[in-house]
Amino acid sequence: MYAASSAVTSPTRTYRHQPAGGRPYPDPAAGAGTVPGLAGGRVRRAGAVAQPLSGRLDLSGPQGAPLRAAVASVHRICPEFHPVQVLRRGGRSVLLVGTTGRTTAVAKCLLDHSPTWVERFRQEIVAYRAFVRHRPPVRVPRLVAADPENCTLVVERMPGRVAALQRHPSEAPARGDVRAALGAICRINLWRPPPGLFDAPLDYGRRIARYHELGLLTDRDLGDLRQLLRGIPHVQGQFSHGDALLNNVLLSPMGPVLLDWDSAGWYLPGYDLATLWAQLGEAPAARRQISQLAQAAGPAARDAFLVNLMLVLTREIQRYESAVQRTMREPVPEGTPPGGVPGVLSAGEEQRLLLRRLHDDAQMARRAVRAAVGTR
Repeated sequence: MYAASSAVTSPTRTYRHQPAGGRPYPDPAAGAGTVPGLAGGRVRRAGAVAQPLSGRLDLSGPQGAPLRAAVASVHRICPEFHPVQVLRRGGRSVLLVGTTGRTTAVAKCLLDHSPTWVERFRQEIVAYRAFVRHRPPVRVPRLVAADPENCTLVVERMPGRVAALQRHPSEAPARGDVRAALGAICRINLWRPPPGLFDAPLDYGRRIARYHELGLLTDRDLGDLRQLLRGIPHVQGQFSHGDALLNNVLLSPMGPVLLDWDSAGWYLPGYDLATLWAQLGEAPAARRQISQLAQAAGPAARDAFLVNLMLVLTREIQRYESAVQRTMREPVPEGTPPGGVPGVLSAGEEQRLLLRRLHDDAQMARRAVRAAVGTR
């Protein structure tokens, strides 16, 4: 990532030994590009049970009210849509799988109509409409219908599996899966859509100042990042997916498919690479490859990548610190033995381990930023 010291490296650290059956922090091997992370064992979250999707869509009762509203919203723009099951339901949106004639489709409906999420949803509709007229160099789901006013989107359902089920995989993804995802991301970064279709979603100066005000960046971080930004004022923007997570990459028989385009737009070069780097704590070889790609275009591209990486890691730290705080406020399920279930990590423990790894990554990125500033 930084030419003078090769890729982002980490000194060997000794972490406190964890009991067998848990997910320990191993002593990472010393060497260029080696990055510490969570151990590779798959760990079950306490109380989590893998359940297959049901073929029945329950719209009854008060809990079914949001789903009934979502289905009604879909039928206004796509009357032939027949809902079959809930693919995903969160606090902000719901995904419904159904059919439109002989085609399987996915309907996405916004539940949280706050201005920020409405804007992001409409941006995703803009992206899918743009892809109808200007085909990107990667596969994307075909647009079926969209309603920006009611924040409803229907696209075809693509066959395949996601490259990772988690935002931060607890095991190293298969090398072939990472290679396919990285190839798709690099192709979209080289695409030059016509002017005016996409905006610049990220105000770098404002975001850096905001993280500094929240105490997530130090005074020195603030000065270093601003100095790197001043040194790359004329760097050409790069079209980016904006949320290049492995769980937004569908590995289909016809090649990788990129999903969820609500953050797409023009960023400093390397934003998607930084996003991918941040989630591959279990894949140091992939991280080395990403670092090499980021600095291959010269010092300006390297500096842009470093700025992106610091912002992405800071965002993830903020996200998981909030998650840990929420988890601590939740009551312990009845019947849970004192100290938890042996060999099973609770949600809070998983989040704290991930947060620790993110802080380690941020320290490595911080050192690389300071080294880059020192070469100016």
